[in-house]
Amino acid sequence: MCLQFEFPVSLTAEKFIAKLGKQVETQLISRQYSLKTYYDSFDWRLYANGLTCEFNRSKTTIALTLRSLENNLVIAVTDVHEVPVFSTQFPPGTIRSTLEPILEMRALLSVCTLDYEAYRLNIINKDKKTVVRLFIEEHELLNNRLTLQTIKGYDKTAEHIIEILTDQLGLSLTDQPVLLAALALQGRQPNDYSSKLLIHLDPIMRADIACKIIYKQLLNVIKANEQGTINDTDSEFLHDFRVAVRKTRSGLSQLKGVFPDPINAYYADFFSWLGQITGPTRDLDVYLLNFESYKSSLPISIREDINPLYDFLLDKQRKRQRELAKHLKSRKYLTPLAEWTHYLEQRVQNKPIEPNAGLSIKQLADSRIWKVYKRVVREGDAITELSESEKLHDLRKSCKKLRYLIEFFQSLYPDNQIRHLLRSLKELQEVLGDFQDYQVQEHNLKEFSEEMLAGKLHASTVLAMGVLIQNLDTRRYKARSDFNSRFSAFRQAENQAAYKSLFAAKS
Repeated sequence: MCLQFEFPVSLTAEKFIAKLGKQVETQLISRQYSLKTYYDSFDWRLYANGLTCEFNRSKTTIALTLRSLENNLVIAVTDVHEVPVFSTQFPPGTIRSTLEPILEMRALLSVCTLDYEAYRLNIINKDKKTVVRLFIEEHELLNNRLTLQTIKGYDKTAEHIIEILTDQLGLSLTDQPVLLAALALQGRQPNDYSSKLLIHLDPIMRADIACKIIYKQLLNVIKANEQGTINDTDSEFLHDFRVAVRKTRSGLSQLKGVFPDPINAYYADFFSWLGQITGPTRDLDVYLLNFESYKSSLPISIREDINPLYDFLLDKQRKRQRELAKHLKSRKYLTPLAEWTHYLEQRVQNKPIEPNAGLSIKQLADSRIWKVYKRVVREGDAITELSESEKLHDLRKSCKKLRYLIEFFQSLYPDNQIRHLLRSLKELQEVLGDFQDYQVQEHNLKEFSEEMLAGKLHASTVLAMGVLIQNLDTRRYKARSDFNSRFSAFRQAENQAAYKSLFAAKS
């Protein structure tokens, strides 16, 4: 068992050790200057899963430690001279197997660093046996910390020591990780970034004010991911950047008549351009992320033959990434984004002339969601077994617009009903997305194979890519065959009634 205690403000480590030594026999094992750097992903995946990742450096020790947030217990320790960027770069073992499913494609990034004096202290009994271990961290800017580690068979002794610490020496039990106090010094807190829209709108709020609130949050996501996208820190920076861009585009196209038409058109063009310049890099990121899945779908006998495709994709991704970084450092990007920031910060007019600006946001939300929902149903009903692929792609776009509108305005409606509607919509989007993704991947892989053939490409790799393309074609066919059942589930009477009661009554 590990317990954490916080020192009183005026109590130094040396004074504490001296006072404790008058109560019990102590043995100082070591004292040394140490550095502790906390790591997590940009979106706090470790913290969200109850873990901290510490990289500890001192004169005698360099180690990475995974701990439980709940009880501060060590889950695993490994000796490393530097922290790997990705979980797959750790050697096989507990740390890698713990981190991989949590971090996935996300990089480990430094969150904060603490320097402190570290003391290791044992409490021994009259037989000179260690009965309790104490670890002290003496910080300059934070309250000093003590971790007490009990030893099996000496529980009563540990209870006595705890009484001394709390009743006589003034230490207080704490379950707050040092990480939280260290972040507070920087004006930060865990989970201070999320790509999800967390917007709480007042139903009677004017539409133009509410839309600015929505676009500001999306702009914050774009800016938060900008540098990580430029640096290619990990693929999720570009993913979150693109989603925020796409949602902004969708809002500008779906919520017209709120801002002046010239403003709306100018920024719709700008965010459309952003979508275009980020698309190729993201597509290549996806191919690289899916590569092991591609590989495992092949017969074992030809799996290794597909490896040249990875090198080809990586080279292509790096070139596209360099082009994208240049775009995001250019005036063509920076100037409109600064103008958009300024526009969103400006106060709205007291008497707007745009037709929808003065509506309550609830009125606008009801009207737009109901209209787009009816379009989704109409487009879906028109799809038959003979319909061309473009019909499904159009429906997918409409579903995406509907989902974004619901996400923008979900705080205006009962949470349990909105969650149900979003779940059924996401299930329909999933099958439509799979169908399009497989079709696009199949087409692009054919083009890649032709490009690769221009170089020195072994026949076995051509064969392996052909099998992969066939596998994608099979998956595409399966997604197409799943469409009817998914759309029927979305189209069911209960769903229609829910949409009508929520959005149509006052539209």
